[in-house]
Amino acid sequence: MLKDSRIYVAGHTGLAGSAIMRKLSSENYGNVICRTRAELDLTNQLAVEQFFAAFRPEYVFLSAARVGGILANSTRPAEFIRENLLIQTHVIDAAYRHGCGKLLFLGSSCAYPRDAPQPVQEEHFMTGPLEATNTAYAIAKIAGIQMAQAYRQQYGFDAISLMPTNLYGPGDRYDLQSSHVLAALMGKFHAAKVSGAREVVLWGSGQPMREFLHADDLADAAVFLMQHYSSAEIVNVGTGKDISVMDLALLIREVVGSKAQIVHDLSKPDGTPRKLLDISRLTALGWKASVGLRAGIERTYRAFLKDRT
Repeated sequence: MLKDSRIYVAGHTGLAGSAIMRKLSSENYGNVICRTRAELDLTNQLAVEQFFAAFRPEYVFLSAARVGGILANSTRPAEFIRENLLIQTHVIDAAYRHGCGKLLFLGSSCAYPRDAPQPVQEEHFMTGPLEATNTAYAIAKIAGIQMAQAYRQQYGFDAISLMPTNLYGPGDRYDLQSSHVLAALMGKFHAAKVSGAREVVLWGSGQPMREFLHADDLADAAVFLMQHYSSAEIVNVGTGKDISVMDLALLIREVVGSKAQIVHDLSKPDGTPRKLLDISRLTALGWKASVGLRAGIERTYRAFLKDRT
């Protein structure tokens, strides 16, 4: 991937995509192509076909996706499976047929079995039932990984797939209808701080263990693997460390500066009991995360405040 290579970042306004854009800019890649959804609807096959025929990108970062937390996945599963299947099918196929040299597909750790052994190894992929609260999204991601592998096997297309853990960082969604747990908690504690509310509601017991990766670390890993990795085997991307949701809430409360008490809503689901990725494969390739969780939350909260000024 040369500095003047034609690079297309699909989903450049999202959490992962915007981080990849920042990384490419910092590395002086000068020929990066991006389109908003209003400019290019990736669920529209004809539009995708015309785009690839016109621009013929040499490298594609496929980070575009319909994403959300437990609430969004549970209440809008049809949107999650339909839109993600369409996006990845159109982009992977068009990239291959129009001569793209390499494509990177962003999977998701939720595509692993709900009760996979911990930490989760790449070999655990498709070995058991999925978590019920995000099955539709997970199945779409599984299909994307399978498609990338199939196009490599049958056509020799250099498509690689990453399996990132839970992401957070600048550009995240904070509305409670679609946000993931870290962003949701940050939004709740900030609102409580501003309003003086005495309580913040935490879904579930707070006992599930989660691993969190700053979006800038994900972007760094994505560019690294685009440059140095070529295999059908998926690659886990994470920090190798996890934290309980309750301890995460306490950490976010401290960073935000809220004094609200945490109240558990036990009528809401916990989701997967634990999800920690085995990152041995990525570490062996020579990459590791550099943003610590507290520092990452502090950076994210500064960006959160800046967006509201």
